[in-house]
Amino acid sequence: MKNLMATVGLLAALGTASGFVSAAQVDDEIALQMYTLRNVGTPAEQFAMAHKAGFKHVELVGTHNLNAAQLKALLEKNQLTVTSSHVQLKALEQDYQQTVAFNKAVGNSTIVVPWIEPQDRPDSTQGWIDYAQRLDKLGAKLHKDGIQLGYHNHNFEMKKYDGVTALDIIFKHSQPANLKLEMDAAWVSRGGQDPARILKEYPGRVFAIHAKDNASIGIRDDEMNFAPLGEGLLDWKTILPAAKASGVKWFIIEHDKPKDAWSIITTSLKNLRAALESLPR
Repeated sequence: MKNLMATVGLLAALGTASGFVSAAQVDDEIALQMYTLRNVGTPAEQFAMAHKAGFKHVELVGTHNLNAAQLKALLEKNQLTVTSSHVQLKALEQDYQQTVAFNKAVGNSTIVVPWIEPQDRPDSTQGWIDYAQRLDKLGAKLHKDGIQLGYHNHNFEMKKYDGVTALDIIFKHSQPANLKLEMDAAWVSRGGQDPARILKEYPGRVFAIHAKDNASIGIRDDEMNFAPLGEGLLDWKTILPAAKASGVKWFIIEHDKPKDAWSIITTSLKNLRAALESLPR
């Protein structure tokens, strides 16, 4: 038995030294954004599908119209842990204590602001500075309560004001401890910016990447031209190594408008696993 254990230990050490990454290690870097499954039956059916597809971790969307005990029970039943949760900024500010308590109860310690309604979006450099400082202040408050604040981008944060993108303004007017980015690489690219550039320029600021791809016009038009990672236009051979070097912890599969949710999440998971396993460590 001692000789067997020694051999196993040696093989593990050699695997690590050679850069080999096990499937189990890769699966602990991958999650599913449950927004992808929003049209798949009940919450119970949605979380069951995530488990059946092979996911171990999920990103939530608010409360899923459940109380904390109900949601925790669904997560435990499907052997899922929570990486983070999307919560609208106004809801977080107006129902702060309730939101923090709910997320702690379901085992979540990262809350992500996912969206700004068009009528609420800043339209100037100073407007984005004010918004960044609003996030920074909230992030500092959450930090004291054991919660990390994140921000999820779309394409409108790639617009430049006085030569600087709104996303750069957010970074430069918030503290790293108070605000992290959940970078949607597909939306970054749609906004005319380079995901790898952002990862290299702001090491440690991006905690997660939404892992989906862009399709050409005329391909998947009825799915908002989004595709599974590796089956579209983005250069993942550059983005993924830059993400690892930058300190990205989670690669979260998402699709904004899937026609066949099962096909999208299983294909995305297969492709993402293969891509992450091929990375040198």
